[in-house]
Amino acid sequence: MIPAPFTYKRAWSVEEAVDLVARDSEDSKFLAGGHSLLPLMKLRLAVPETLVDIGRLAELSYIRDDGDHIAVGAATTHGELASSDLLGRDLPLLAHAAGQIGDPQVRHCGTIGGSLAHADPAADLPAVMLALDATLVARGPSGSREIAAADFFRGLFETALEPTELLTEIRIGKPSTPAWAFQKFTKRAIDWAIVGVAVQDGRVALVNMDQTPVRAGGVEAALASGASPEEAAAHAAEGTSPSEDLTAPRAYREHLARVLVRRALVDAQAHA
Repeated sequence: MIPAPFTYKRAWSVEEAVDLVARDSEDSKFLAGGHSLLPLMKLRLAVPETLVDIGRLAELSYIRDDGDHIAVGAATTHGELASSDLLGRDLPLLAHAAGQIGDPQVRHCGTIGGSLAHADPAADLPAVMLALDATLVARGPSGSREIAAADFFRGLFETALEPTELLTEIRIGKPSTPAWAFQKFTKRAIDWAIVGVAVQDGRVALVNMDQTPVRAGGVEAALASGASPEEAAAHAAEGTSPSEDLTAPRAYREHLARVLVRRALVDAQAHA
C-alpha cells in the first residue's frame, strides 16, 4: 500500500518540532526512525497530514550517566543502546533487550522514543521500561513534565502524551542489584514477540499479554513472600488479557508466560 499524501517538515531543534506540531496538533505526527509510524501509514491506519522529522536532532540522541540515574535521549537508536558500554555495565537489561529487536536494519533506524510513544504491547522496550521503573520526560508548548512508566501506557497504541508533546528523554535509576533477565518467544528472530518477559530487581513485566505492557503482580507478590521461581511463575498469567489471533491462542500465550517467567527468574538469580 502507498501512504496518503502528507506534508514533510524537518525540525532543527526540539523547540521547533514542538512548535510545528502545535500549529496543527490533530493532523501532525513526529517522525524519528519511522519503523512504527510508516507501516501504519502504508496500511492507511494512520493518516497524518504533516510529518515533523526529528530523526536528525543530535540533542535527542545520547546516553549519559547523571549520577543516580542514566539519561537516554529519545532519538537514540536500538543499535546505540545495544552497543553502549555504559548501559552494558549499569543497565544490561536495556542493552540486551535492545540487541534482540528485529534485525540490524531495524536496530540502526528504530529509536527508543519511537518504540515507547508507539505503545505497541508486542514491542520489547515498553515492558523493559516497566521492569526498570523508568521515568519518561515529555516536552510540550508549556514546558517539560515527567511521567512514570507505570502511568505512561494507557491502552493499545495509546499513551499519556498530549498531541502536542514530544517524548525527549528516558531516565532510569541504577538498579540496586544485578538481578536481571529478558526472555521472549518468536516464530522468527525478526518477528514481534508472541510473549516476552523482562525482570529487574524483583519487578516482572510482560510483553504481549494485554493491551498494554503489564507488570506481573502475582509473580512479584509470590517472590516477595519467598516463593521459588517455579512457584512464582505459576502466577504469570494472572490478571492479564492476552489477545487471541492467528499467531497464538490465548491459552498458548498464558502457557508461554509461565514458561518464560520461570526461565527469566532463574536467569535473574544467576546474575544476582
